[in-house]
Amino acid sequence: MRKEFTAAFSGFPDHHFSEEIADRLRKELTDRKSIVFITACPLDYAQNDDDCDGMHEMFVEQGLAFEKHCVIDNRTEPSVAKELVEKAGCIFLMGGGACEDQLNLIREKNCYEAILNSHAAIFGVSAGSMNMAKDTVDFFDSFEPFDGLGFTDFTVSCHHDPEDKWRLEQTLRMSEDRVVYAMEDMSAFFIKDGKVDIVGNIYRVENRELRLLTEKVDH
Repeated sequence: MRKEFTAAFSGFPDHHFSEEIADRLRKELTDRKSIVFITACPLDYAQNDDDCDGMHEMFVEQGLAFEKHCVIDNRTEPSVAKELVEKAGCIFLMGGGACEDQLNLIREKNCYEAILNSHAAIFGVSAGSMNMAKDTVDFFDSFEPFDGLGFTDFTVSCHHDPEDKWRLEQTLRMSEDRVVYAMEDMSAFFIKDGKVDIVGNIYRVENRELRLLTEKVDH
């Protein structure tokens, strides 16, 4: 399913956007009335509140403050969650938890169709980026794919680090059955009008072989 503007991020370990990422966000985020974060940890209320404020502060730091920001978790009434999504200028799928927990929350809060039909910018980080794909694989649980939201055709493995041998092996196992895009932290896919731009280091992994992407790819 194609959206006006989507972005998939791996992670921001220092809690700041890179200048290249910030420049693209300044160009694209013209509607900043409301940003809605959707957690991957539905019951971790204190952490969700901290992450919501902290992630919004990353936008503020770049002169991209939203008039309103909030997080959807298990506290949010379904009718409220649906309305928040419908009115959002940006929907940000958060990380830090299990992919299926986030997808289940989206369905339980009656947000699934609202997200699919939204004209908002759709962002994801970590588990959120994985759930933006047509096929999601969360190797912490299983190597069997399940249906993601379908905003991208990219099955991703986030937080790629060549020195992390365990995580690398999981990514290589994933690539035995499908093409995987291994994203280092501070990397991003930006997708608009069917064109995909890459920021940072992202690797195309197929049949256990890695190739660094160095140019635009078709979506």
